[in-house]
Amino acid sequence: MKALAITWVNVKRLVRDPSTIFFVFIFPMLLILVLGASFGGGFQPQVAVLDEGGGPFAQELVDEMAGSEDFDTISYDDRGALLEDVERGVANMGVVVPADYDERLQSGAVAQVEFVGRLDQSVVQYRATIEAIVADQSAVFRAARLVEAQGLAGFDDAVASAQLATTSTARTVVVRESTGESVFGEDLGQFDLGAPANLILFVFLTSLAGSAALINTRRLGVSRRMVSTPTSIGQILLGETGGRFSIAMIQGLFIMVGAAVAFQVRWGNLAASSVLLILLALVGAGAGMLMGAIFDNDEQAGSMGVFIGLGLAALGGCMVPLEIFPDTMVKIAHITPHAWALDGFAELIRRGGTIGDILVEIVVLAAFGVALLTLGTWRLRAKLTH
Repeated sequence: MKALAITWVNVKRLVRDPSTIFFVFIFPMLLILVLGASFGGGFQPQVAVLDEGGGPFAQELVDEMAGSEDFDTISYDDRGALLEDVERGVANMGVVVPADYDERLQSGAVAQVEFVGRLDQSVVQYRATIEAIVADQSAVFRAARLVEAQGLAGFDDAVASAQLATTSTARTVVVRESTGESVFGEDLGQFDLGAPANLILFVFLTSLAGSAALINTRRLGVSRRMVSTPTSIGQILLGETGGRFSIAMIQGLFIMVGAAVAFQVRWGNLAASSVLLILLALVGAGAGMLMGAIFDNDEQAGSMGVFIGLGLAALGGCMVPLEIFPDTMVKIAHITPHAWALDGFAELIRRGGTIGDILVEIVVLAAFGVALLTLGTWRLRAKLTH
């Protein structure tokens, strides 16, 4: 009961401070609104197209892709530029029509259209659309080859009258080159991308900045007076941890529910997203406890908390999507809990995942939380008993 009382005092401090109310509840929602209005909206995938040969059949294929309502096409003249833009996320996927495309079709050989995409379900779906376009053209050439083989017409003349034919010796196939994971899912809402990043950013930032309250408790002698009462160190530590955790959970729940109601953000599987939020709050509570135990000056802790919180958020992908990071930076980003939490929410929101799909993220975030809480409570215990 004493631990719960200490937790409740910490929560009351939060709701009684008007400035804290703004930065904990109002500002995150405003930021989601601004980012969604500026960069959200209906997402139309971009397909990079390179026609290396420029023949009439290749151009016909390119025109068919350009006429698709499922994606927009971007023309490229350089293969290296196409691959680089797909890797960086400027284009979501790419198609390379080889230089010998027309020649191979006319000779009855196999013509390969190269697909450049990231390893993601949504890109696989768009690849199927591109394959269907290629298959439609291939059917024409199969029929034309059949007409030519029967001596009824030359190949060029047969192409014009072979729209309904379905068999021949000429084939067109699509081969794939993978470059990673796709940037965004095909049906993201206007605010679906920014909401998880802001949730992670603010829960962690508030937890770190809130370490100043823990320092004030020691500086004003409140902790010392609690120790002098029949209140064990364990109860005090549990209460302070509960306070940090409760504040993080309250803010996280407000952002999740508020974003879902106000902006129709889809958080995916409810059980899985709830687990991620709980673990995120646990990590934030542990980080806040550790900072509150290390620093002795509340102003220093508050400013350092903001600095560290923003720095880790930037490194972890909360300000710039991880998908456009270079591979090395992606690996570095995963030294932060932010990147793992983002991976988890991405799986739930973009790909409809469940708890089973984010087990790795759950384990890693739990490890972060246990480690930070262990260090924080150990350090705070030493402060309170000396």
